[in-house]
Amino acid sequence: MPIQILDRQVRKLRTKEVASIKVLWRNQFVEEATWEAGEDMKKRYPHHFPSESILDQGTNSL
Repeated sequence: MPIQILDRQVRKLRTKEVASIKVLWRNQFVEEATWEAGEDMKKRYPHHFPSESILDQGTNSL
């Protein structure tokens, strides 16, 4: 289960932009947080992203 979103970034590829979020998971230290695809996280945990764009949010606790 995700606990907190630590950071966000958008990577520009040749034809599109990919949003990523750095997620702190339960039973992990901050150093072990992982970068996850923003859209995948929004699909798996929609209750953590109430109708807001992933890129528009600040660093939030989940």
